[in-house]
Amino acid sequence: QAQLLESGGGLVQAGDSLTLSCAVSGLRGYAMGWFRQAPGKEREFVAFISYSGLTTDYTDSAKGRFTISRDNSKNMVYLRMNSRKPEDTAAYFCEAKPGDTEYVRVQGYVYWGQGTQVTVSS
Repeated sequence: QAQLLESGGGLVQAGDSLTLSCAVSGLRGYAMGWFRQAPGKEREFVAFISYSGLTTDYTDSAKGRFTISRDNSKNMVYLRMNSRKPEDTAAYFCEAKPGDTEYVRVQGYVYWGQGTQVTVSS
């Protein structure tokens, strides 16, 4: 049974750094994405990494500030977030999908975790 468990969220001040982790079990060969959802808004794409780790991509607001990575030997996926802004406040979800296409669309993902809340104070 596939399971994704996010951790690392919390309250941080603007400009601080934070690393989110996603522990993956029961899955092999899946690409991974990070999404976020703020209250009253739709879930939006943040970052993507292929299973090999050779392909990564980010939403425009995350480029240059966030870094997605993975360690397949540990079944872990990470999202390093630097220079946090108040508009980054949201629940963050890691999600898994087969294949490396259409990764911006949340509909392409088949597994996801419960999410971890990140709040950035100004």
